[in-house]
Amino acid sequence: MRTGLARFGRGHKAGIQARRAAIAAAVTVALASPFGAVGIAQATPAAVSLPAPTQAASGATVTSVDWLSDRRVALWIESPSMGTPIQVQLLLARDWNLNPQETFPSVWMLDGLRATDMESGWTAETDAESYFADKNVNVVLPVGGQSSFYSDWVDQDNGKNYQWETFLTKELPPILESSWRTNQTRGVVGLSMGGTAAMFLAARNQGFFKFAGSLSGMLTTTTLGMPQAIQYAMADAGGFDSKAMWGAPTNDLWAQHDPYLLADQLEGVSLYVSSGNGAAGPYDAPSGIPGVSSNYAGMGLEILSRLTSQTFATKLNKLGIPAQVNYRPSGTHSWEYWQFELHQLWPQLANALGVEADKPACSATGAIGNASGANSWLGDCLTPEYNVAGGRAQDFRFGRVFFSPDTGAQVVAGAIGGNYQGSGGPAGPLGFPKTGEFGTPDGRGRANAFQNGMVYFTPQTGAHALRGAILDEWARQGYENGPLGYPVLDEVATPSKPGAVQGFEIGAMYFSPDLGTHSVQGMILGKYGQLGWENGSLGFPKSSELGPIKDGGRFNEFEGGNIYWSPVTGAWAIRNGEIFDAWKSVGYEGGRLGYITSDQFDMNGGGVQQNFQFGIITVKDGKVTIAP
Repeated sequence: MRTGLARFGRGHKAGIQARRAAIAAAVTVALASPFGAVGIAQATPAAVSLPAPTQAASGATVTSVDWLSDRRVALWIESPSMGTPIQVQLLLARDWNLNPQETFPSVWMLDGLRATDMESGWTAETDAESYFADKNVNVVLPVGGQSSFYSDWVDQDNGKNYQWETFLTKELPPILESSWRTNQTRGVVGLSMGGTAAMFLAARNQGFFKFAGSLSGMLTTTTLGMPQAIQYAMADAGGFDSKAMWGAPTNDLWAQHDPYLLADQLEGVSLYVSSGNGAAGPYDAPSGIPGVSSNYAGMGLEILSRLTSQTFATKLNKLGIPAQVNYRPSGTHSWEYWQFELHQLWPQLANALGVEADKPACSATGAIGNASGANSWLGDCLTPEYNVAGGRAQDFRFGRVFFSPDTGAQVVAGAIGGNYQGSGGPAGPLGFPKTGEFGTPDGRGRANAFQNGMVYFTPQTGAHALRGAILDEWARQGYENGPLGYPVLDEVATPSKPGAVQGFEIGAMYFSPDLGTHSVQGMILGKYGQLGWENGSLGFPKSSELGPIKDGGRFNEFEGGNIYWSPVTGAWAIRNGEIFDAWKSVGYEGGRLGYITSDQFDMNGGGVQQNFQFGIITVKDGKVTIAP
């Protein structure tokens, strides 16, 4: 076991989308094959029961599940109404691992006008992830929807087909309830655009939410000047046209999404409304003018929020509908105030959802206590110890500690913890951790060792497990300092033949029961893909890349032939058979024909031909000809 134990560094917030883009780029080059589900060809199979890609009754389909940590998950959901994949992240409830049969209420967190497709502003800009770690609710974080107001639009705009209300209220709930242990007790909290949406979604879908919180929301959409203000804000945040959303301001859809006009439909919902007044507050950078923040846009938006929130709250009071209203004495339209308000509203939200506001007492003792004490960054305990397959575990704010008699107590956390959780934890193919997290010798990555494999992480590639024959061959080639670099995908089964494949930064590693484990990389891998991967004429690789040979060339051997590459000629395949034998007879690439310059092709009039640097080989009517 290589050494280098080092303190854990959390990394999943440092570029989820960038990591996916890097992986996608590598896969485009290296792994365009239609690979199947996670493979178990390399190691002893283990039964794993975890949420998998599923189709909900609504028609929405979960196409990918990315475990970003042991309790933060990204779901990629194909939305029938929007016709595109939508990312929804979940922060799983405190007792998710402690009570695996329990279902949990949910808190839906809606973003602002400048929502990105990378991750929710709530996790990117606030402490929501760590704050909710000790709360016994599943937190639902829709990702994307810039300037959408989380509504169904009448027309497409900027390449977006926004149908957010349908997605959130019809397509998403069956997925959460069937696969992610989420019950129908829900609350919603939104900021700015999301605050507006929180109120009208609760009103338009009566009974769907038990709590609705607006933080700096625009709580009337139809009063004098508001459609124009919304149009200006949407144009500034992504160049969207409000007419594509609800039509012209005279269209009745504006009234149908106005929290003020819908206020009477909020009876029975626990309501929370807050806003600042636009003046510089404790979290604002001063501009040099007393009471004026340098966040000029945020000043104007917060003033607008205060005015509309007051109008909305007055309407609620007249209707006799109770609401907790918090008008801050200062503050602009910015994340620090929304984080503050999230903490303030939690007791009311917890009461509405029927969960305890405070974390139950717990302590860490024995071997697990010693491990957590030696890793103070884990934070406080969230649960007592509980049984897992063959051992014990305990959850902490920033990770978990696992114990078995054979491995002792070891810490697993962050993206590595997510990969481990996604594969089944101790009951999965990796078994128990044998080490805590340590730094790799190149200083770029992190890893944990497990009974049956390793999990490696870098910010660029994410966290991926290696095990069995693929791990052994990768280690023989030099680990991450070898020719393949770090893994960019987990192992998957080859779809039509017994075997497995795993993608790396610079190529792929193939395993077959008959031929063992071999790597294919670079342009040779690209040519292999063009010819159909292992299902093509070449079959599985019989060797890793060999060379250098003449002029710096390299080649791989396969069941059905070889692929040769040189800097001058590129990569070309030659199949086993008469042409290969003829080329061999004149000295391969070192002979008079030189390197291959084409794949084998059919000739007009019958027969086959293959081109080389200095000649051709043909086979016709059983006769092999080498020319010149």
